[in-house]
Amino acid sequence: MPARIRPQIAQQIVETVKDFCGHDINFIDTNGTIFASTNPARVGDFHEIGKTVIAQGKTIQVNTNDSFSGTQKGVNIPVSYHGDIIAAIGISGEPSQVSVYAQLACKITRLLLWENELESQRSSRRQSLNYVLQTLTSGNELNHDFLINVMLQHNVAETDLYRVVLIRLGSLYDPSGQPTLEQEIYQCFHSTGSSLYTFIFPNEYLLCLPQNQLTSFRSIAAQLAGSYSDILQIGIGTPIAFAQLGRSYSEAEMAIRSLTGGKGIAVFDDLDLDILLTTVSDSGKKLFLEKVGYRLDDQDGQLLKAYFDNNLSLKATAEELFLHKNTIQYRLDRIQRRCGYNPREFRDAVVLYLRMML
Repeated sequence: MPARIRPQIAQQIVETVKDFCGHDINFIDTNGTIFASTNPARVGDFHEIGKTVIAQGKTIQVNTNDSFSGTQKGVNIPVSYHGDIIAAIGISGEPSQVSVYAQLACKITRLLLWENELESQRSSRRQSLNYVLQTLTSGNELNHDFLINVMLQHNVAETDLYRVVLIRLGSLYDPSGQPTLEQEIYQCFHSTGSSLYTFIFPNEYLLCLPQNQLTSFRSIAAQLAGSYSDILQIGIGTPIAFAQLGRSYSEAEMAIRSLTGGKGIAVFDDLDLDILLTTVSDSGKKLFLEKVGYRLDDQDGQLLKAYFDNNLSLKATAEELFLHKNTIQYRLDRIQRRCGYNPREFRDAVVLYLRMML
């Protein structure tokens, strides 16, 4: 289907060129009707020579007024685009003087059509990419030929590996209160050089991160997570082929669910026991917590964290907390008296560790 210049754009062109040359200009459609003009009274009039120009595909000069119906002395040239005559431009005045201005209007028209076409192609490519990313990560089926075509458009090879980066906004996000957050997220994405990203309604931003960029991207993402610690969380999956992004997306979700203690970013590669905990149902967690019963206070939680981080070493725990070794032993005994689980015993320590994580 031939391209079409919109009346609003055509009107802007004729007014701009008239400001430059001082002559009246008309845009004529393929039916011979003037659809944009520096003389508003002429819009809608029939332009006989304009229709002839389009039919013949060549420039016609008119040397006297009213030689043709609706035509004044001047130059009328066809506007072609991709081999199709899509309109004619008529400019009034002495042909030898105004011909150059008609050519200028024609070039401006072709340039705007070309820019609009490129923008339309970019928009179409972006829409296709958004659809592919959302379909792959949701686990739904996707036409193979369509997928391959989109991959070719974005220079993605079947052997290329990508990690899914998932940024999830929390309920505290207020667009009016954080107007630049979306811009910062996209700046973070653009820093990777990857154009493979999308927004998943209502609260997720997704990026396909090339496998070799985890280290550099991680520091940038950590800064973003730190700046908006109460608003967003970031999970990163393992590298996988583009067509299998659903798996990396699931891993990124698990990474987000593993986040505790105010942490804002997690990478699936770093998880171990957390993988199991993220798959436990809420009802299962509730049953476990009810069975254990013991509720950690801040002092107990700080002690157990240091104790477990130091591989159950009394000496190392005492040094980290700046306490005497006997004080550490006393507090561990107190925990055992309170809940019945002995932090020094392996099995009981596992129960308390899980309790602390939950």
